[in-house]
Parts: sequence; structure tokens; C-alpha cells
Amino acid sequence: MSRIGKKPIEIPKGVNVEVDGAKIKLKSAKGELFYSIPTGIDVAVQEGKIIVNRTGDNKKERALHGLARTLISNMAIGLSQGYQRVLEITGVGYRAQAKGDKLTFSLGYSHPVEFALPEGVGATVDEKQTTITLKGIDKQQLGQIAANIRKLRPPDSYKGKGIRYSGQRMKLKAGKTGKK
Repeated sequence: MSRIGKKPIEIPKGVNVEVDGAKIKLKSAKGELFYSIPTGIDVAVQEGKIIVNRTGDNKKERALHGLARTLISNMAIGLSQGYQRVLEITGVGYRAQAKGDKLTFSLGYSHPVEFALPEGVGATVDEKQTTITLKGIDKQQLGQIAANIRKLRPPDSYKGKGIRYSGQRMKLKAGKTGKK
């Protein structure tokens, strides 16, 4: 039995849960999220908790048991508290600006780079224009957007310039030593 899969999920206050056959829908004031329950997994709501069970004991059902429970738990946390991801920009002249649902970056290219944010993800940039805070209710979507922004200028392993996750440590390589 999956240790993660058999843990019940507490339903946070303000979150409504509806199970309709092979779909589960979680709704709150922040928005709503859906998840298609895979075959072989059974989801039930009992006494303010969501319980995820598997119907059989084959390899695929065992693999999906913990995954389904974790994805539903992430949805409940996202709808009650929300998620945030912080990115830092390092480099002389590198900066970002937020305008509505677009981020505009100056990353050392000959042109500014514009990045359109999807619905459900908000961004704020600090006054130094070097820290970007992304907020949203969908953990997977937020992580993917952060990865796409980081891909615009990944951190350089020699000078350390680029966009990195907050708290990410870079081990800088030594440059070439000249011939004497």
C-alpha cells in the first residue's frame, strides 16, 4: 500500500469538492481546478476528508495511487493558500518589468524579450527590477511558467549571469588560464 496514497486529504475551509464519476472538481473563491481520475483509482469524500483508494493491485494502479493523492492535495492547497515561485535576475543591465499580463525583460539581447503570462498566473516585480514573484493556484502550471521564464536566459556557469530560482546555488567554474 502506498504510504502517501493512503493518507486522507483534509479539505481546507472555503474549498468545495465534487466527485463526478471519473472527475474531481475543487472550487473556492480563488478559482476552480479539475482532475481526471485515472482508471483503477477511486476517490470519495467522507467527513471533511478526501480519501483516495485503488481498486486493484496491479503495477499501474500502485504507481498512480500516490500520484493521484498528491495532485488532489496540491489542488486543495492551491485553492486555499495559493502557490508562489520567486525568480532572481543577476547581471549588469538585466531587469524585468510587469505590464498587465506581460513581462518585459532586458537580458543582454539586442531587443527586449516579452513574455505573456497565461490566465491564472500573476506576477509582480520588485522596485530594483531584479526579483520576479509568480503567484497562482495551479502548482504544475506555475512551475512550468517559471521554467519557461528561466529558459529565456539560464544562469551562466562562468559569470553567474541569468535568471535563476530564488535560493538556487551556482557553483561557478574557473575560467581559462592564459599561457605564460
